[in-house]
Amino acid sequence: MPEVIGIRFKPCGKIYDFEVNGEEVNKGDFVVAESEFGISIGNVIIERHTIDVPERELKKVIRRATEEDLLQKQENSKFEVEAKDYCLERIMARGLTMKLVSTEATLDRKRIIFFFTSEKRIDFRELVKDLAARFKTRIEMRQIGVRDEAKMLGGIGICGKGLCCSKFLTFFEPISIKMAKKQELILNTGKLSGLCGRLMCCLGYEYDEILSEGITFTEEDSVSITEETEELETIVASDDSAGETNEPETQPTPQKSKQEMETVPKQEQKEGFRNFVGRRRRRRKRSHKK
Repeated sequence: MPEVIGIRFKPCGKIYDFEVNGEEVNKGDFVVAESEFGISIGNVIIERHTIDVPERELKKVIRRATEEDLLQKQENSKFEVEAKDYCLERIMARGLTMKLVSTEATLDRKRIIFFFTSEKRIDFRELVKDLAARFKTRIEMRQIGVRDEAKMLGGIGICGKGLCCSKFLTFFEPISIKMAKKQELILNTGKLSGLCGRLMCCLGYEYDEILSEGITFTEEDSVSITEETEELETIVASDDSAGETNEPETQPTPQKSKQEMETVPKQEQKEGFRNFVGRRRRRRKRSHKK
């Protein structure tokens, strides 16, 4: 059974299991490991423990973070600011309708990730070429949702405290207006929405307690407006060392089939049939009178 530790790479981010690999690390230490973006410095959140069968193939901790690694991370912070400023300049120069949110570089600077939001798909291949020519490294553009944007930037909610997503929430739960209705709150989406424009995550806190108390509701109370789902992220990668820019790796948007688009709710079908029968009966009565 392998010994693993739980590592978190970002504040309020997910915790990933890594194999200790013989390193002497304790809770609260900083270690160097390979995240989904590349080599990064993470914080040990969960102490070493053993697991029987891992859910996925475990990566190993590279080493315990040294002073040089921590200094490199500080220098990368300045480098990320420079990369963000240059990216904003090129976005304005090319007239792209996108909002740059954050920039992140790996510890070895072999990859730079730019996080942005946009209401529609954007062809930013030329932007990627500009960035790759300037920084001579691999470039990735990642499209995120408005809730992830609020989590990265942070802010103050209407309660006067910091946003829950940037303080302690590690993932987003689905929120619907039904949660506010069952708590007898004012059903005004303007007052129930957070800085991201979506329904506030805190609507689900007391809702779970109501369900645990076993309170039952009628079917009328079950009618709700569900929050819109976030769009899937779009990734564009470029490797300047290869001398070529990869095409955008866009994930196809799920489209409804023709059968689903032509499907009519049963209630509407019944009403249409009733109207048809009524019109036919009226025509028959008129013909008999004549």
